[in-house]
Amino acid sequence: MSTEGYDSTKREDPFENTRESARDFQQGVNDVVHSQDNKKILAGLLGIFLGGFGVHKFVLGYTQEGIIQIVATVLTCGVAQIIGFIEGIIYLTKSDEEFYNTYQVGKRPWF
Repeated sequence: MSTEGYDSTKREDPFENTRESARDFQQGVNDVVHSQDNKKILAGLLGIFLGGFGVHKFVLGYTQEGIIQIVATVLTCGVAQIIGFIEGIIYLTKSDEEFYNTYQVGKRPWF
């Protein structure tokens, strides 16, 4: 039999594993968002799926162009979302180096 009894002063945090998982998840999200390679993939996929809302523009730091994309989509009843779709495909077909030089260093906002 164990001579150790219950110590009411020692309380384990039942949520410690949850907090650690949340920190790991947040670190992973930060790595994806701030990494150059993954910005291409993220911007490309957002352009394809949410291009009409200009989300891919905001990810790349083009706030004004993102707002223009939203306004164009609203004014054309959604027809202008094809621009985001095309840009998403262009982003994904460029090499990592070409994408970085064109859209992040060169700051080319359209196509």
